Amino acid sequence: MAFMGLSLSSPSQLLLGMVVLWLLSSPAFSADPDPLQDFCVADLNAPISVNGFPCKPITNVTSDDFFFDGLIKESNTTNIFGVNVTAGDVRSFPGLNTLGISMNRVDFAQGGVNPPHSHPRATEIGVVIKGKILVGFVTTGNVFFSKVVTTGQVFAIPRGLVHFQLNVGKGKALTITALNSQLPGATALPLALFASNPSIPVEVLTKGFQIDDDVVKSIRSKFGV
Repeated sequence: MAFMGLSLSSPSQLLLGMVVLWLLSSPAFSADPDPLQDFCVADLNAPISVNGFPCKPITNVTSDDFFFDGLIKESNTTNIFGVNVTAGDVRSFPGLNTLGISMNRVDFAQGGVNPPHSHPRATEIGVVIKGKILVGFVTTGNVFFSKVVTTGQVFAIPRGLVHFQLNVGKGKALTITALNSQLPGATALPLALFASNPSIPVEVLTKGFQIDDDVVKSIRSKFGV
């Protein structure tokens, strides 16, 4: 019997082929591994491990570990992008450890932009609380999807895809987003490409973007590089 171009002549080889097929066809239901206990409140003083932070001793766990008020207050948007993200992930909300979820508050000044970025470990869903936001993402096939989203409307960003939000309203805007990872991560493309430490070689940027050295230097200067 042939399987994926291989000749499977024995029962053990056939069983192996069936296992491989099952693994390839099984859907991934969550971004983070499933927890194996009721909870595992993060010990933030310990180094992070494969499945999050080590657990605090249960005798040290309190009710406060499962509550977080960090998304209540409007944050300062006086920066180059006119946006501020308040992250409610495991680093600030220890009770999320191993639960595979987190939430962010995103405040926008008028005209503010959450620049092109990606979350390598999570799918994102968000709701506009105030204002009018242009939301867009680009697929791995370079297809661009976008829509203006207003108060009460919801948007979704597939895991790992480059996306942005731009305040196109007449005043401030606010979104609340949820992600299916306790620590989704975020790679902001402008900073990753032009403000990394150490710097990406100029030749890579000039060739990659088909621009001159002076343009690279100008962009880097905006980020204090």
